[in-house]
Amino acid sequence: MKSLAHLARGLCLGAALSTGAWAQQCGGNFGAFVDGLRQEAVANGHAAGTVNAFFANVRQDQATLNADRAQGIFTVPFVEFSRRLISQNRLDNGRLNADRYRSIFDAAEQRYGVSRGVLLAFWALETDFGSFQGDFNTLNSLVTLSHDCRRPELFRPQGFAALELCEQGDFDPARTTGAWAGEIGMVQMLPEDILERGVDGDGDGRVD
Repeated sequence: MKSLAHLARGLCLGAALSTGAWAQQCGGNFGAFVDGLRQEAVANGHAAGTVNAFFANVRQDQATLNADRAQGIFTVPFVEFSRRLISQNRLDNGRLNADRYRSIFDAAEQRYGVSRGVLLAFWALETDFGSFQGDFNTLNSLVTLSHDCRRPELFRPQGFAALELCEQGDFDPARTTGAWAGEIGMVQMLPEDILERGVDGDGDGRVD
């Protein structure tokens, strides 16, 4: 048992050292937390000037925390949940968009084997076919939720992924907006998902 305890302590120490002394995982003074993110980003190879500019105006967003704590929709039974989300307007617009973008859905079905009905349903649910993609500053939301100790393991990597998107020219820390939980775009993807799963659909050399 003693050897197992020593092993456990060694693993914990190794994990702590591998992330660096700056890597406060959550909580504490918000400014100090952001400084830790800066130091970690630079240590991971990002240019200091880019990192400093990226995090220069980030702030803690109480509205993001309020939204995170108010997800009552997930406590209702599925049938009631679905009735709230399925409207005649969404059905009508789904048919219109299915026809308008028929060639794109044909190509997507052929390439990925995913029905256009599934894609249209996600598009409707997430942004009402792009009509509202969220008005929260994405970086503020991501860093706020990283600092908050409820789910830092989910949101902390997203801030660094957003930095990579910024370096590629696809994320503006001052102007990029989306949902309170950091999702952006037509179907509300997190930055890390865009980096890992995004594709250049129109052949212009950018995953946007």
